[in-house]
Amino acid sequence: MKAEDLIKLTTTQAAAAIRDGTTTSEALVAAFLDRIEANDAELGAWAHVNAEHALEQARRADKLRGFGNGTGPLHGVPIGIKDVIETRDYPTENGSPLYAGNLTRKDAACVTALRSAGAIILGKTVTTELALLTPSKTVNPLDKQRSPGGSSAGSAAAVADLMVPGALGTQTAGSVLRPASYCGIYGFKPTRGLISRNGALMQSHTLDTLGVLARSIDDLALLTDCMSAHDPDDPVSYERSQPSLASIAKSPPPMPPTFAFIKTPAWDEYADPAMREAFDELTEFLGASCDEIELPGLDHVIEWQRIVQLAENAAYYGPLQDKGRSELSDGLNARLDEGARVPVRDYIEALASRDKAYEAFDELFETYTAILTPAAPGPAPLLSEGITGSPIFNGLWTYLGMPTISAPLLEIDGLPVGVQLVGLRQDDGRLLRTARWLANHLEDETQTAQS
Repeated sequence: MKAEDLIKLTTTQAAAAIRDGTTTSEALVAAFLDRIEANDAELGAWAHVNAEHALEQARRADKLRGFGNGTGPLHGVPIGIKDVIETRDYPTENGSPLYAGNLTRKDAACVTALRSAGAIILGKTVTTELALLTPSKTVNPLDKQRSPGGSSAGSAAAVADLMVPGALGTQTAGSVLRPASYCGIYGFKPTRGLISRNGALMQSHTLDTLGVLARSIDDLALLTDCMSAHDPDDPVSYERSQPSLASIAKSPPPMPPTFAFIKTPAWDEYADPAMREAFDELTEFLGASCDEIELPGLDHVIEWQRIVQLAENAAYYGPLQDKGRSELSDGLNARLDEGARVPVRDYIEALASRDKAYEAFDELFETYTAILTPAAPGPAPLLSEGITGSPIFNGLWTYLGMPTISAPLLEIDGLPVGVQLVGLRQDDGRLLRTARWLANHLEDETQTAQS
C-alpha cells in the first residue's frame, strides 16, 4: 500500500492490514512519521516523538509476526498518548515547565495494556497546561486559525490530521468530547472506572476519566476493549464481567433506538444559533424516535461539577502553585486561588448529591436508549479568542460518571459540530452500538437524498 493510503487507515483497518499481510508495521509507522515530519511544525500536535525508537518497535512487531507468533488485537498499530499519561520511554511533562524533562521510566496502566495488545507507542501528544483550560500551541488541522479544543488538543489534532490512527485523552469536564467535536473525529469517554487512571496525572479523583480519540466507532470500541480491566490500584475501577464492546458495537440493535433530546440549562446562554438550527434539523429528521425532555435540577448538576473540579484542582495542584507559582499561567493561578476558596460544606454537598442526581437519568433510560445533546456550544473558537471552548455541555455527564460519545455528524459553515450521545453507567456497549446506528442512519439518508 502507498503511504498516502496507509495514513487513511483507521485503527481497526490498520490492525487487520498487518494481520493479513497487506502491510507491515514498519511501513505503517514510517508513513505516519513522514506525515508528522511534513505537518507538525505548523500544527504542533506532538510533544515528543522519537522516530527511530518508533520504527524499532515496529520492526520488532514485524519480526514477531514473521516467526508465526500469536499477535494481539493492536499488533503493530501506532497510538498517540496524551502527555499527562506516563510512558517509560518518553517524558511526561503535563504541559507545564514544572515537569520539564520528567521521565518516570514507567508506563501507566492503560499504556501497559496497549503494549500488551501489541500497540506501538508513537509518541506523546500535546496537552494544555496541567490538562486544564489554558490554550496549548496546537492548532486545529481543519482551520489553522481555530482552536482544536482542550485539554486533549494534540491527540485530537493528530488523529484528525492523519498523523496517527488513534490516541488517548483524559477528561475531567469536556477534554475528550470537545476536541473531538472541534476536529471532526470520534471521541469516547467511557464509564468512569472502566479504564484505569493509574499513571495518569490526577487533577480530580472523583471526575478524572481516561478516554479515546479515533476515526471510527469500531476504533473506539477496540481501543477501549484493550484497556478495560479491573485495577485494584485505582479506587474507582470496578470489578465486572466485561463483554466485548467491539462485538456489541457491530451488532444490530434489537429495535430502533429512541433518543431523549436534553438541551440542558446551558442551551439558552451558550448554544450557538447555527448549532441550535442544526439540532433542530437533526431532531426533526429523527422524528418520533426523538423526544425533547426537560429534567429539573440540571442547573444544580452543572454547578456541582464546577465546585468539585475547582476544589480538587486546588487540592492536587496547590503544592505546584506553592513550589512555582511564577511557572504557572495567570489563568491557572486564578483558578487554583478560586478553588482554594470553595467552602467545605459546598464541596461535600456536591459530592453527596451525585448518585441522587443520577437516579433521574436511570429512570429515563427505561424509556430511551440514549440522551442526545451537543458536544460543544458550536464550531471551534478562533485562536484569537484565547480560549479552548467551553465544556459546559460535557461537564455534567462527567460528574455523573456516565459514558459519552462525540460523533462528527453535523456541520456549520464547513466546520464540524459533534453530536453527543450519553448512556447509562456500565452500559458502554449499547451506547457505542447506538452511536453506530445513528451515524449509519444519517449516512443512508444523505446518500438517498443525493441519488
